[in-house]
Amino acid sequence: MKKIFKNNRGFTLLEMLLVLFVIGILILLFIPNINAQRDKVTKKGDAAIVKVIETQQQLYMMDNETEEVPDPSKLADEQYITNEQLEKYNEAKNNGKTE
Repeated sequence: MKKIFKNNRGFTLLEMLLVLFVIGILILLFIPNINAQRDKVTKKGDAAIVKVIETQQQLYMMDNETEEVPDPSKLADEQYITNEQLEKYNEAKNNGKTE
């Protein structure tokens, strides 16, 4: 039984390179998928903020009994939306990633 454990020398250079090669291949397979998921999340977030702005515009029009669609910056001034939402809306509009 002692002879089985006597020849334990560790890993060879070839074995280590093979493991690194396999890990590298797996990483190359996953990176494009991660980037695609990130783009999907960004598009959904941009579409959501546009929907919020449109809803708040309708609320503003109902509250003030007007037919004129207000500018999003006016909504921020009137506190229908936050400045953070206005910034996200402007970013989404500039990126053109809304669906």
